[in-house]
Amino acid sequence: MTSDPDSFAWRTFKYRIPAIVDEIIALNSFPDEINRDLEELKQEITDGRIRGLREVAPDIDFWQEASRPHLGRSWLDVPWYWAEAFFYRRVLEATRYFQPGEWYLFDPYAAKKQAEWHPDAAPALVATALGHLPSEGFARFEALLYHSLWGNRVDLSYNVAGDLARVSRPEEDRANLLIDDAPRIWEYLTQKPRRILVLITDNAGTELLMDLALVDFLLSHPLVQRVIMHLKPQPFFVSDAMVDDVRAGLEALRHGGERTEALRARLVDYLHTGRLVLTTHWFYASSLFYFEMPDDLRAQLAAADFVILKGDVNYRRVLGDAHWPVGTPFERITAYFPAPFANLRTLKGELIVGISEELAAQLSRLEPDWMVNGRRGLIQARL
Repeated sequence: MTSDPDSFAWRTFKYRIPAIVDEIIALNSFPDEINRDLEELKQEITDGRIRGLREVAPDIDFWQEASRPHLGRSWLDVPWYWAEAFFYRRVLEATRYFQPGEWYLFDPYAAKKQAEWHPDAAPALVATALGHLPSEGFARFEALLYHSLWGNRVDLSYNVAGDLARVSRPEEDRANLLIDDAPRIWEYLTQKPRRILVLITDNAGTELLMDLALVDFLLSHPLVQRVIMHLKPQPFFVSDAMVDDVRAGLEALRHGGERTEALRARLVDYLHTGRLVLTTHWFYASSLFYFEMPDDLRAQLAAADFVILKGDVNYRRVLGDAHWPVGTPFERITAYFPAPFANLRTLKGELIVGISEELAAQLSRLEPDWMVNGRRGLIQARL
């Protein structure tokens, strides 16, 4: 809930979310009426009451039903994930994303994402990573999996974690990996030929390019015949990746040097031959948890040999955003998931399972904000 003043959820809506609205206004050249609606949304969050959507849009029926229990309440007195999902949907209403006219399908976070595509930003980080990979086998897979994991720190809605990503050292990162199922995942993928791997993405920019480097390894060795990347259908959580962001990322790889240009060429070939597929689903920008996923998405995931879920929000959605005891087995909570899967996540939310109470207590003594500062990560599998 967002009502606990000692929680990260409360601080998110008290401070971070209003700041995101200010940034949207500052980074775009919206007309006065859009800026006014954004300011009204910020005012509603800080000291108003939640209202429903007022526009005609393809998802209006879903949001009317999903919002009904919370309308008229304070934004500081509702379930955290629902509040975040609905906030980002309200931003799209305010910016006229679904309405005919100049701002139809305009990404209000595009200007912020653009900085990540500069040659000195994400492409340079990927080029450096590719230049220091082990030659073959498990060691190369493990290194790329780690790059995909720690790329999750570069979350444009949470600058603290993003800043950390640019100053951390490999030896520190390994020490900060609380759960590492990379060997189990390698063993599973190499036991026999695997047909389909689904990668449910998180952030555009550095993380997405690191994901694509991992995809290249999976397809080139080959550990799988096809990778299907599931992306957001619309702007969400500031930097969440959409299909257009993959295209922008491929273009950015042109400007990172010889290694990233070669990576781009291979990825484009995979797209042309159908070995790499880009898709999306309305569920990913909804307030639903994974145990509530619609039947058609469940069938898509069930058809996969393996699924990788990226990021903190996907971890929260897999666990129902509930405060499970830290020692609860991950496998028990996620038994409903329709395929073997792993979550790669840097910690930016106050929940984790599958570790000992002693370790959690030790971390709390050393660093009280260890669950939310993005320093630590996990690769946690249910096979």
